[in-house]
Amino acid sequence: MRGARDKTRGGKDQGRKTASLSALRPLIPFALVYRGRILAAFLSLLVASGATLVVPLAMRRVIDHGFSAEGASVIDAYFAGLIGVVAVLALSSAARTYTVVTLGERVVADLRSAVFRRLTILDPAFFDRSQSGEIISRLTADATQVKSVFGVSISILLRNAFLFVGAVTMMVITSPRLSILVLAAIPLIVFPLILSGRGVRRRSRAAQDRLADASAYASEAVGAIRTMQAFGMGEATALRFAAASEDAYVAARDSIRARALLTGVAIFLISASVVGVMWYGAQGVLAGTMSAGQLSQFVLYAVFGASALGQLSEVYGELAQAAGAAERLGEILAAQPVVRAPPEPRSLPLPARGEVAFEAVRFTYPTRPEHAALDGVGFTVARGERVALVGPSGAGKTTILQLLLRFYDPEAGTVRVDGVDIASVDPGALRQRLSLVPQDPTVFSGTVAENIRYGRPEAGEAEIRRAAELAHADGFIRALPQGYGTMVGERGVTLSGGQRQRVAIARAILKDAPILLLDEATSALDAESERAVQTALDTLMRGRTTLVIAHRLATIRAADRILVLDGGRIVEQGTHESLLADGALYAQLAALQFTDALDETARGKEPRARRSALPAE
Repeated sequence: MRGARDKTRGGKDQGRKTASLSALRPLIPFALVYRGRILAAFLSLLVASGATLVVPLAMRRVIDHGFSAEGASVIDAYFAGLIGVVAVLALSSAARTYTVVTLGERVVADLRSAVFRRLTILDPAFFDRSQSGEIISRLTADATQVKSVFGVSISILLRNAFLFVGAVTMMVITSPRLSILVLAAIPLIVFPLILSGRGVRRRSRAAQDRLADASAYASEAVGAIRTMQAFGMGEATALRFAAASEDAYVAARDSIRARALLTGVAIFLISASVVGVMWYGAQGVLAGTMSAGQLSQFVLYAVFGASALGQLSEVYGELAQAAGAAERLGEILAAQPVVRAPPEPRSLPLPARGEVAFEAVRFTYPTRPEHAALDGVGFTVARGERVALVGPSGAGKTTILQLLLRFYDPEAGTVRVDGVDIASVDPGALRQRLSLVPQDPTVFSGTVAENIRYGRPEAGEAEIRRAAELAHADGFIRALPQGYGTMVGERGVTLSGGQRQRVAIARAILKDAPILLLDEATSALDAESERAVQTALDTLMRGRTTLVIAHRLATIRAADRILVLDGGRIVEQGTHESLLADGALYAQLAALQFTDALDETARGKEPRARRSALPAE
């Protein structure tokens, strides 16, 4: 699985393994939307840090002046003041926690929405190269990783940055001589941490990629649970997922080990420097060059500074880990659809006529650059005409529908709808004029009514029922436990193939587009379901321009014209009878696929198409 995943990511992934914290930069605009909340968090951090830095001052006064017969009142006053400082610290810390954590939740919610919105406009070529489970992993696991940055890490970063700067400032004020020693040690501490942080980022990215591998495989396996169980592959699938999970664990362990080493080294270097300063300061107290209270104050500030620097190094590791996740999300946000609306899109003429024209179209799928799916294809479809697309598997039939929907743009040639080059039209406006009924229709995990309304979201209940009646779906829908309000399960698993197909037809009827695309809409159905679906399709095709990929003889014979494709070219066209008389490729396909139907036609019976053994491309 890893090999396949590496192919999906491609060679460019190799250049991303050393991504820096700059990967977090695209996320800043999401936070800047909430400037008021950021300001409140910033003020809370300042107050909390200031309250913390007051404590050593009080301790110095207590040590130098409080331990005497007349110092009792001084001690009482200072400790009473400390209670007030602690109260301020508690309140400001609570405010900081609330503002920062809710900011993180808000930013990640917006980020997830932005990433998903970008996914909805990316063309199929992007998804041809990606796994759906891996994309979902970015929306979930990676977004959660980023949330820890905005919700926790940045708060800790700023708090400790304030403490460190404040503590260093007070150390210099307390004892410049000791401060020089401490400040001289900081570069020796920070530079190794920065260098080791690169390894943390690299391992973090690897961990996120391995987790995405496991998520992608799990998503695929769960979506095919019936196939998996039917072939007795449950144990093998579980073992394969366990191996993917182990890969994710090993990568995560390596990342955690690097972070742990980074933290350990930082703590040792920082603590050792504090101990050295304490020893040197103790010599000064013995020599009388500074007071015990002054040393205590300096040591407390040194501990504050060291602790802040230590936590900064830990946060740096967390930021490095989140940078890998942010980079993966940023890749989606930065992705641009190849198929997009031009700067000044043209409008399709009104009223719609439903005319289609292909002019010398050549197209190659990005994942198969060595093979031309279409090579010089040209034809026209008049308003209201029914055209059947026939040919062996891989001939280019489905590709014609894909280009007409503008899921891809041709490499050469032009596709026109109502006389307008569709490359000059907003894809959204173009698709409003097209309805698609695929071989395996998509049914979402909502109610029956919601699935039909997908064709026109603003439609009312009466319109939905009317569309279902025309699709010959109203009868089985009313027989469901909650009728139109029945939940159909993920991918419509509770419906039969024929029922899903009729729901898809009702959806297309409700959309009421002038151009209808049928991609083998009855090829996977039993005879009874096929008759019901075909009746619904006949209703749907009435008065519409229709391009239909079909193996059913009755559908092909009912077409006004048949285009025969082979090897990405149109090799024949005409009516069923004329093409049979020519004795070329169509006659061969008819002999292979429609023998039973032709025999039954000769006997005066309803023709019944024999299924093709070859799947559509």
